Amino acid sequence: MSETDSVPIVGEADRQFWIAAVVLYGVGDTVTTFWGLSTGGVAEAGPIAGPLIEAYGRAALLGIKAAVFLLFYAVWRALRTPGRVAVPLALALVGGVVTAWNLVVIASAF
Repeated sequence: MSETDSVPIVGEADRQFWIAAVVLYGVGDTVTTFWGLSTGGVAEAGPIAGPLIEAYGRAALLGIKAAVFLLFYAVWRALRTPGRVAVPLALALVGGVVTAWNLVVIASAF
């Protein structure tokens, strides 16, 4: 592989999708989850997050988020193809869907 064929460490698309992942999955899902849990009558439905939040409180969600980001980042770093942009894109898409779902659940609780 020549120097011109190599994949840059961080391309512009990668950067934008990582920002979207942080905003949607990291911030959006976390804020709406905490908001929903504070309204009463709303519970975490995730099969991993639910029991951990039940056992250790809301701080468990922050640990889960950190672990997920570390795992996705490690996978992204290990891949050296242009397709690796799918890693932060997947996290951003999941974050967007889950944040929207949390908002629907919160709205229905009122």
